[in-house]
Amino acid sequence: MTYTRSEENCLKAIFTITEQGEHGGSTTAIAAQLRTKASSVTEMVKRLSEKGLVDHKPYHGVLLTEPGNRIATRVIRRHRLWETFLVNHLNFRWDEVHDLAEQLEHIDSDELHDRLDKFMDHPKFDPHGDPIPDKDGRMIDMAGALPLAEVPKDTLVHIVGVKDSSPAFLKLLDGLGLKLGTQLTVNRRFEYDNSVEVSSRFRNGLLLNEQVSRNLTVKPL
Repeated sequence: MTYTRSEENCLKAIFTITEQGEHGGSTTAIAAQLRTKASSVTEMVKRLSEKGLVDHKPYHGVLLTEPGNRIATRVIRRHRLWETFLVNHLNFRWDEVHDLAEQLEHIDSDELHDRLDKFMDHPKFDPHGDPIPDKDGRMIDMAGALPLAEVPKDTLVHIVGVKDSSPAFLKLLDGLGLKLGTQLTVNRRFEYDNSVEVSSRFRNGLLLNEQVSRNLTVKPL
């Protein structure tokens, strides 16, 4: 069975929301991911539910069924493979590739994406630090990763991903000299606005507001 681009995008949005720790995706959260109206999401969820791809229970959010999860994982795999290819082999910046990958992920050819995966020697992570599912839907567990905003003072960490892959956020990180693999020490936390002061090998006393620190995923060293 084939699915429309809108159906695949909705399944991918639900997958992304649950991947970030939410038990189920609310129509409001899904609409925010898709940049559309909640009423449009409600209609789409109804259609996906009729196809057995999602389970929607009042007050529990929208959950992917096993078939829905398989489809979402396949689309996620394609998206992250294309982002990796565009950055590593066509020299796009990491803030340029999301929208391109959004278009390329809907090419309905498993053979193409398996060959792309093999050509790149089966990468495990995309340029934003997100794990890439293999052709069977398996991917590396990100256990131990957490937002920088939750890291205790005097902890040494390294950046492993970003929750926000918008061009504006990625350009901000470039300007601050923050990229995947950058090691940071949390120097101070400020209760007033939940900002955090960090230091790296190349910069001391860097002040990050709560929005930035919540969108940086790190692992302790």
